[in-house]
Amino acid sequence: MQYTDILIIGAGPSGSSAAALLRQKGYAVTIIEKQYFPRFTIGESLLPQSMVFLEEAGLLDCIKNHVDEYAFQFKNGAAFLKGQQRSFYDFTEKFSDGPGTTWQVRRAHFDHLLAKQAEQYGAEVRFGHEVIAVDVESKHPILTVKNEHAEQYQIQAKFLLDASGFGRILPKFLDLESPSNFPVRRAVFTHIEDGILDDPDFDREKILITVHEKDPRAWYWLIPFADGRASFGVVAEQNFFDHYQIDDTSPETLQATFARILADDPALSHVLRNKKFDTPVRTLVGYSANVKHLAGQNYALLGNAGEFLDPVFSSGVTIALKSSSLAVPLIERVIQGASVDWMKEYEQPLRKGIKVFRAYVESWYEGEFQDVVFSKNQNDKIRRMIASLLAGYAWDDQNPIHKNAKQRLSTLAEYCREGQSQTVVVGIK
Repeated sequence: MQYTDILIIGAGPSGSSAAALLRQKGYAVTIIEKQYFPRFTIGESLLPQSMVFLEEAGLLDCIKNHVDEYAFQFKNGAAFLKGQQRSFYDFTEKFSDGPGTTWQVRRAHFDHLLAKQAEQYGAEVRFGHEVIAVDVESKHPILTVKNEHAEQYQIQAKFLLDASGFGRILPKFLDLESPSNFPVRRAVFTHIEDGILDDPDFDREKILITVHEKDPRAWYWLIPFADGRASFGVVAEQNFFDHYQIDDTSPETLQATFARILADDPALSHVLRNKKFDTPVRTLVGYSANVKHLAGQNYALLGNAGEFLDPVFSSGVTIALKSSSLAVPLIERVIQGASVDWMKEYEQPLRKGIKVFRAYVESWYEGEFQDVVFSKNQNDKIRRMIASLLAGYAWDDQNPIHKNAKQRLSTLAEYCREGQSQTVVVGIK
């Protein structure tokens, strides 16, 4: 049996940031990571709120120092496109305090930088090691792990963190899975040479979210990097893809489907008229997930291992980093023998912000938030409040449209459609 203070499953952003925070407190940390880094993953458009958590974990400088090397793109907002309609939000002009800019990153490099920095802080990262059994019945949890040579060993810790993302190790082993209540959606995505040169209507410093002209339930992301390349994807329910007779048996057939979907959107096709598909196209189905609870007496779930909503507002990395920031002080108390109310001190605070993101995601697919985004009737105060939420400040309860977000978005959409002042909606004088 091997021993450590804290075991972490997964070396992505939540696992690496938790490891960095725990090493600052002097604890021995071991990360079990099934894959080898760098590895491809999506979720490339960071939100400014995440800069706060990266700095707290001592991980911000390692990103800043590699911005040019890895063509991380400076980001200051979000742009929206639907046919001839265009809109944008500048995150530097927001309601909440905190950073207003960030980067759009290739996650292969971004995640690898975080993991390497965690290692430099003294965490042990075991790449190519796979968790094959979990025991959380005793006071100190035990993992059974298979290494790259197919050899098995057991390792015990004072506390266990699941940062496995879509791997969702503890939810699967401990039967924690719970319905997300979101429709099953598919994402088809790749990296492209975008070919966008001197287009006055395109801003590389913003993610571009495009509503499909023929079906507003479908949308595209275009996340530019600083070297003329971009992450490009389309998201919709399965029946949308059925219309195109999607064939996901190979990257080539997926690319052909993707090209047909893009061709049905003249506005975005014009933006990407010089694009080149040069990277295998991938797909992910049914990615939204939830769990019965986020923590037990000797374990906690971080980031996507607990709940993943939808890629539309790029909330994944921010939620992951927030979860680490909330969990680590509580873990220290557990190790020191103090009692922790994980529901009150971890799950409820974390889900408070996730609930706000969820309201915006639901409102987007229902069309109400799309009406708000493309409305010409927003006053400056409303724009700043929306910019804050789009920038990731979902835990800022001083934002007037944070409370009862779902209801207030619905009312705001109604006023936008009617062309009336939104000031009365949120009680701003």
